[in-house]
Amino acid sequence: MRKGEGDLLNRCCAALAHAESLQRLRTLRPVVTGAGARLTIEGRSLVNLGSNNYLGLAEHPRVKAAASAAIERDGVGAGASRLLTGHRSDHEDLEAAIARLKGTEAALVFSSGYLANIGVIPALMGRGDVIFADRDDHASLIEGCRASGARLRVYRRDRLDRLQTLLAQRPRSGAVLIVTESVFSMEGDLAPLPDLVDLAERHGASVMVDDAHATGVLGTRGSGSSEHWNLQDRPIIQMGTLSKALGALGGFVAGPKILIDHLVNRAKSFIYTTALPAAIAAAAFEAIRIVEDDPEPRRRLWANRLFWHDGVRGLGFDTFNSASPIIPIRIGSDALAVEMASALAAEGVYAPVIRPPTVPAGSARIRTSILATHTVEDLVLALAAVERVGKRLGLA
Repeated sequence: MRKGEGDLLNRCCAALAHAESLQRLRTLRPVVTGAGARLTIEGRSLVNLGSNNYLGLAEHPRVKAAASAAIERDGVGAGASRLLTGHRSDHEDLEAAIARLKGTEAALVFSSGYLANIGVIPALMGRGDVIFADRDDHASLIEGCRASGARLRVYRRDRLDRLQTLLAQRPRSGAVLIVTESVFSMEGDLAPLPDLVDLAERHGASVMVDDAHATGVLGTRGSGSSEHWNLQDRPIIQMGTLSKALGALGGFVAGPKILIDHLVNRAKSFIYTTALPAAIAAAAFEAIRIVEDDPEPRRRLWANRLFWHDGVRGLGFDTFNSASPIIPIRIGSDALAVEMASALAAEGVYAPVIRPPTVPAGSARIRTSILATHTVEDLVLALAAVERVGKRLGLA
């Protein structure tokens, strides 16, 4: 062992032991066929309440066929970044489809949603600027804010009067950006987007919305939060992912063409990352076509969501202010949440436990997410398991 290695490894060992003592140690478990309504772990089939594959498009025959055809044509990897030799017609087709779905002039695809957020925000904001972020914004949004060097102020979406005060007090020089998720990934509630846009326009600020859990889910056409709130004509920077309702992988930003041209030149996580494989771009393109052509998966998703939400609430559980297919079950104690997740797995239900630092201390929860592909039998089985385990643990 070289000098210095021991200290670092000892530090890692101590950190792992501390996390384990707090019931916060994370481990990896191999999953078979894990994107859909059922997954297999250690040879057992479980109802899957942990996937973000809301419309079931990750397994859709058209999506799989599009990916397979692209692999046969172009192989697996892209080979280089988009600005070198990694750019393909599949990327252009996908970006045009995203812009069409989002109702914007243009769009730009990144290799992941995380890369989009940590690349876009620093490309737009810098020292002397101010960013206002919701306290529950995704880690990638917060990392992007910090990386920009701009001053970061945190607000609460249930206290927009405070945000209004902060906006009024901010320095007159520099740019101002309000950053929010549209559907909060750990609470399942919706951001008050119309109020945020109104505040931004009154105070000369811009708005960036992370539409990861809204794209394909919200709106009559499934285009996301702007359609849901009837804000299509308002100047919102729309970020999103291809890895949730669209069933593929990657992130994107949609907006004016001048914004996209700027990001091609300034977003480091775009410039210095290998391009999304053509097969994934082709799959995501086909998924968008399905979203546009077939409203039935979205209808099934919302019917399943209503059944599950009403059922869980009927058992006496607190589901925060969920208004989406993300329905968390508040537990509170880390240890009790871990025990409930383990007991549910024994009952044939996979429902992940969410603990600090992902959520605030004392708010550990079981995060359930509902899919269009869940059957009534799946949901009835899972609901009965939640009831039995909840009663056994004194939670219901």
